[in-house]
Amino acid sequence: MRLQLVRDTGTASSPEESYNDWVREAQQVILQQSQAIAALAGRLNGAYTEAVTMMLEKHRRTIVSGIGKSGLIGKKIAATFSSTGTPSFFIHPTEAYHGDLGAITADDLVLFLSYSGETEEIVRLIPHLRQRSIPIIAIVGRLDSTLAREADVALDASVEREVCPNNLAPTNSTLAALAIGDALAVSLMKGRRFRKEDFARFHPGGSLGRRLVTRVKDVMYKGALPIASASQTIRETLFTITGGRLGLVLIMHGEKLEGIVTDGDLRRALHKNDKMLDLPISKIMTTSPLTINENALAANGEGMMMQAKVKALVVTDDSGRVTGILDIFYS
Repeated sequence: MRLQLVRDTGTASSPEESYNDWVREAQQVILQQSQAIAALAGRLNGAYTEAVTMMLEKHRRTIVSGIGKSGLIGKKIAATFSSTGTPSFFIHPTEAYHGDLGAITADDLVLFLSYSGETEEIVRLIPHLRQRSIPIIAIVGRLDSTLAREADVALDASVEREVCPNNLAPTNSTLAALAIGDALAVSLMKGRRFRKEDFARFHPGGSLGRRLVTRVKDVMYKGALPIASASQTIRETLFTITGGRLGLVLIMHGEKLEGIVTDGDLRRALHKNDKMLDLPISKIMTTSPLTINENALAANGEGMMMQAKVKALVVTDDSGRVTGILDIFYS
């Protein structure tokens, strides 16, 4: 049986027609939201500059608080602040009223989110913060609200209407609050000269962190290295390569690196002449192997391997002593 979708016009339509309608409606939602954000940008003024200045110069941490959907947006804003150089965390207003106010110090600043500006759980916290001279920034939808009047700085996040067809579900309003929060984070990043290296330090588990923080010595192979002398035969060296399980052998004279032989070098040599096993390994070794300092970024090592189309680099310390192998699988 073919599915029939009935729209609010009371007429049946095919699935294809209905799906196209959903797409058109979604496009309208996104367009209306983009217009709401564009209108928000035009209302930014000196209050925004004052808010950024307060967060940059006077206070150590920004404590974010809100209820419901505003609270969810507040959690995201606090997370963005913390990851971009502004120490921050979220406190639920009800929990704050029942003891968590103790987590807020005199050096902190509080950022409240409330579209109405009359949220009871937030408004009743204001006197307690005022008693301790803790500054308040508010992101509100009504500048004539209690919260806006009581805050040191009020940022206008008002929207003409919600994109919700019933003008009820917080949609444009929460998006506006989020946009202001992101704008504050970016302004603070620039004010603190927050660099990508700083971001990487707060995100060591992410790809950016690995590229900008991880050093060769953090990921190189540090076990017993497969080593042979230049006078050993290819046959003898074959066992060393197999036992080392790295697909290569380092040709050393004491602590001096003389060359490298990979399993690929061996295969190519034997393919040319299967009687080469008794020749000295020096006959096929690479005399100028690629090396990298153990303090170099691992990402640089990966780049070197990709460019040279090799699977491993010899790792050395500042004195040139061999300390390990950077294998493409380890990095």
